Amino acid sequence: MSKVKGLPVLDLESVAPCCPPLTERALNVEEAEVAARMFKALGDPVRLRLFSAVASHEGGEACVCDISDVGVTQPTVSHHLKKLKEAGLLTSERRGTWVYYRVEPSVLAAMGRLLASAAVV
Repeated sequence: MSKVKGLPVLDLESVAPCCPPLTERALNVEEAEVAARMFKALGDPVRLRLFSAVASHEGGEACVCDISDVGVTQPTVSHHLKKLKEAGLLTSERRGTWVYYRVEPSVLAAMGRLLASAAVV
């Protein structure tokens, strides 16, 4: 029997997105900085592939051993995953010798909301 606990499941309805839709109003300084960090982190093709691999992985989390085949060395994968964590896009948990990554609950909703367009009349 394993003593390893899974990552907690958060109530997505209670998580507030970072920023309003771009078409709603101009972003303030803090909102723009948060959005810029997210998009800067995803501006690298390897980081975007890693983020996508974690986000789309069965169960909502991925072991680094399952997502490291992105055409770069393992130390480079670790560097990119660290950058995604620093931007607030991923969380991680060490289990034995492996690290498991999960997309922050509000990230996909925040990015989708930020890019949502106003209803067309």
